Order: sequence, then C-alpha cells, then structure tokens
Amino acid sequence: MDDTNIKRDFRYLLQLRYGIIGDSPEIQKAIEALEMVAPTDLTVLITGETGTGKEVFAKAIHSLSNRKKFPFVSVNCGAIPETLLESELFGSEKGAYTGAVETRKGFFETADKGTIFLDEIGEMPIGTQVKLLRVLETGQFSRLGSPEIRKVDVRVIAATNRNLEDEVSKGNFRQDLFFRLNAVQIELPPLREHVQDIPLLVEFFAERIAEKYKFKFEGISYEAITILKSLPWPGNIRQLKNLVETIVTLEKGAFITREVLLKYIPPALPEHRPGEIPKTNSIVAISKDLPDNETSIIFKSILEIKSDIADIKHFLGRIAGNFDLLFEEIHSLKQNLNFQNEISENEITIKPLELIEKEMIIAALNKFSNNRRMAARALGISERTLYRKLIEYGIK
Repeated sequence: MDDTNIKRDFRYLLQLRYGIIGDSPEIQKAIEALEMVAPTDLTVLITGETGTGKEVFAKAIHSLSNRKKFPFVSVNCGAIPETLLESELFGSEKGAYTGAVETRKGFFETADKGTIFLDEIGEMPIGTQVKLLRVLETGQFSRLGSPEIRKVDVRVIAATNRNLEDEVSKGNFRQDLFFRLNAVQIELPPLREHVQDIPLLVEFFAERIAEKYKFKFEGISYEAITILKSLPWPGNIRQLKNLVETIVTLEKGAFITREVLLKYIPPALPEHRPGEIPKTNSIVAISKDLPDNETSIIFKSILEIKSDIADIKHFLGRIAGNFDLLFEEIHSLKQNLNFQNEISENEITIKPLELIEKEMIIAALNKFSNNRRMAARALGISERTLYRKLIEYGIK
C-alpha cells in the first residue's frame, strides 16, 4: 500500500472515529501534525478559539498513542476555582484544608501511564504552574498537606484559547512552563477561516444525528449552505454542530432549504429574514439575467452587509442596556442619600462589609436572572471571583 492510500485511510479513520472533518489546507496541516506527534510521548500544546475542537484532537492523539489502553483524563482549568485547582490536580491529605475530610487522589495520579488533557491552561494560577512544571520535568509531585514525594508517568496535552506568549510578557504565565508545554504546537483555525469545510461538517453531523434517531437525512440546499458560509460563527464548529443537530432532529431529517434554515438561526447569529428583498429597498439590484456565479457573489455580499448591521445593532443595544443600569444605580444612590439625610446620626445602622457584598451579589444575580457572566460584569469582578464568593457566602 503506497503512502497516498495510507494517508487516505488515516484521514478516514479520523473522520469516522473522532469526527475530525475537513479538506481545507488549515485542517490538513493540523491533521498532519497530529499524525506525527500521536505515536510519541511529546507534550503537545493545542491552540485555537473556543469550539474549534481542541479536546477532539487531544482524544485522538491519546487514542492513537501507545498509552491508549490507559486513562485519558480531561481537566478544565478555567472551571475549577483557584483555591481548589491544586488539590484537584495533585490530590490532598485528610485535614490539608477546611473541608478535606478524607485523603483524595488527584487527576495526575488517576491518569498514571495515560494522558492528562489540561484545557484552558492559560487560566492556571502561577503557584499551580510551578508544581505543573515540576511534574513535566521530573514526574514528581506531592499531595496538598503531605511532604511525601510521589511519581507518575503521564503524558500532558494542554490547550488554550489565549496567546500564551502575550500572557508570558504580562507576567501571567511562566516562560519556562510555556517552553516546556510548547514542544509541539497544533493550531486549530476558527471556522470562519475554513468555511469550505462547512458542507462536509454539516453532512457528518446530520448523518450522525439522523442515524441516532433512525431516520434518513435528505440533504441541504446550495442556498442554505451559502448562508451558513456567510455567518461569523463565534462558537466555531461546536456552534455549527449544535445548529445542525437541532434542525435535523426537529425536522426529522427533511431536506434543509433556505427557509427551513432561517427558522433556526439563533439571535446570537446575524439576523436573516425569509422573503424577497423589495427592489426599492435593495442595496444592489439583482437581475434575473445575471449568471449564477455573479448572483451568488452579490447574494453573499448582501448577507455580509446585513451581518455587519446586525452586529452594530447588537452593540448599540448593549450600550443602551448599560446606560439603563447606570441610571438605575444613580437613582438608587439618590434615594439612599435622601433616606440617610432624613434619619439622625444615632439611628444609622452599620452593616458588616461581608453582608453588603453578599446583598450586592444576590441583587446582581436577581437582576440578570442568575446569569453569572453578566452579574460579574455589572459588579466589576471576574466570573471566577464571583464563583468563589458564591461558595464563600453559601449563595445558591
């Protein structure tokens, strides 16, 4: 069997087993890097925006390595509070901290002889980075609260949507750890940079979900694909997958026309409305006599203009929302000042700062319907800090 057939079979395996799809040069370059590094024990750094498939690539690397019979442990470093991340990674002894009622293994011990995938490595605190560097260099670590040195044999695959070189220059990430992690780097492009792969991705996701629910997928129109290619896809391949699975499931595999697609494009994506654009309001007059390729180009240009307008409207809406919030806060402060002027100095009730902070957090969560990201932004703190405060004050 020649090299061409071997490469074709390898790519078919990646598509069939792991869902790594794409004929674009950007994806093929990433696949070639995966093919070279998988059989080794080299540390791998996978970079790319959220939703580009970093964990999919990490699982494929592990499954094609000599460690495939041993555990693959995935850890999202950004989802674990800073105070708990070290104990989660390296384990802890009973009594090592408040609430440590038993001795616990960490993720590194669990992954011994296998692979540990550290997603969002750029979120890792500096203190924990020191212990990670030691494990990478010597395989040694100690549990939190224990002087005993332990040893593991673990391959590390890390991923980030940040520019770690910038984080190093800002002092947020250790330079020596960056060099150690960056033995091999696989860069995954955002979907907007390889839209030619969208038809393949749609077919793959649609066929899988149709097979799951036991019905046949009847295909998708050229016009629908053109719209999908024109969208910005901030959530990348993950966002496309969710959209396709939703449409195919609810439409029971029926042929996806332009009209069907437009029913399911969520508000987060540029707004599209079905129906012919009135000629009097059209930016470009489209003639029926134009060749198909020119019509396609004009149609795509109009969609891109609509996308820009939708982004501007969304931005202005956010600004207006912030002004409303500011006016509400000013009005609330004025009311509090008027109330304080009405009471005597002896009647002032002084609350502990912790109680005031807790009340402000609860108020922000109520205002934004328990949306932690928006509440944290309104309070002027990070989402991670808000998460820690919720635990500290017992807010559910």
